[in-house]
Parts: sequence; structure tokens; C-alpha cells
Amino acid sequence: MVFHGIGTSVEHDGPLFLDYYKERCPLAEEIVRRSVAIAVAKDPRMAASLLRLHFHDCFVLGCDASVLLDSYGGIVSEKQAGPNLDSLRGFEVVDEIKYHLEEACPTTVSCADILALAARDAVALRGGPSWNVWLGRRDSLEASFSGANQFIPAPNSSLENSHCQFQTTGP
Repeated sequence: MVFHGIGTSVEHDGPLFLDYYKERCPLAEEIVRRSVAIAVAKDPRMAASLLRLHFHDCFVLGCDASVLLDSYGGIVSEKQAGPNLDSLRGFEVVDEIKYHLEEACPTTVSCADILALAARDAVALRGGPSWNVWLGRRDSLEASFSGANQFIPAPNSSLENSHCQFQTTGP
């Protein structure tokens, strides 16, 4: 949602801004763009994989990088849920981006923002549209295995069902 030029996250963690990293990590978007370009040059299908990874993340608990969490302790990873199991890819690209961002500006750029930027850049690199990405998302410390199984639309969903799911989830 956007109010007076400031976006807010689904989780209401705080406002999102177009220039969130301008002072904190000025090269953040360039680092993401460069890393995505290298990954897509090596494997053009990675563009679709990064977009899908972001989509699967956002559809469960909001765009919070919960899809990146591994099973540990009481957390059952969303990676293990039916719609994601053995089908999501691009995790190594996100790891590579995070590595470079940590070198440039440690503990600054969230994985949730990395996913959003990587999805945008991947689409644009393959000739699709580009868009502004509102930044400042917070990473989740929990995953929802059941949410991933329940909320991610099935590939064989009817148009009506998919439309309803997107309306429920929101922008």
C-alpha cells in the first residue's frame, strides 16, 4: 500500500521508502543488479526462478524472506512445503548477493529487500518491465510450512480461484 509517497509493508513493520539505502548502503541496488545479471547470463532461466522465489515468499507471510529460512529447532522450512519442495531455485544467487552486500555494508540490507530487488532486476534483464521497489522490509525469524501449503496457488488453479487468492492476499 502507498500513502503520501511512503509505502507500508504488509506486516506493518514500518514505512517503506524508495531511497531506504541511500545513506545506509548507497551501492545496494547496483550490487544486486550486478549479481543478478551474472546469474542470469549463466542461466537465463534464473530470471524466472528469482521472480518465482519472491512470489512464493510474499504469498505466505508477506514479503519477509521467510522462504529462505532452513528448518532448524522449532522452524519447519517453507522450502519443504508442497508448492516449494524440489521446485524453488535461486537460493544460491540470493546467498551470493548477500555475501557481496555484507562485504559492502555489513548487517544493513535485509534478505526480504534482496528478494524484491532481485525479482525486479531479473525481469528487466530478460526484457520485461522494471518498477520502483519500496525498501526497508524486515526479515522474518519464522516460517510457515502450513501457510506455504495453504496459500500458494496451485499450478492447476482455475482463473477464478487464482483471482480470489490474489484479491485476498492484496498487492
